[in-house]
Amino acid sequence: MINSVTPFRLSPTAQNQIDLKPNLSMNDTKTKMKMNFSETLKQAIEQVNQSQIESDNMTEALATGKNVELHDVMITAQKASVTMSLAIEVRNKAIEAYQEMMRMQV
Repeated sequence: MINSVTPFRLSPTAQNQIDLKPNLSMNDTKTKMKMNFSETLKQAIEQVNQSQIESDNMTEALATGKNVELHDVMITAQKASVTMSLAIEVRNKAIEAYQEMMRMQV
């Protein structure tokens, strides 16, 4: 139920790629995790972009008088807003974590 709302769902292929085998060496595991993270991040950003585009298209359709229900336009606009807010918060937390690591004394 919750996965149907979150903008950062993993595709079935991405979920299969995340499974790490215990017989992998440490370098192989790090490489595989790095590839999965970057791919997952790329997919999440694409989903945010797609929700923004969908919201823009629905708003434009309503403004031009096409047969679009107002509540559908409002729902897509709210979904786009929530996905963008989530992406911004994830970015802020990542920046905050990076800044905290840079402040550490070694």
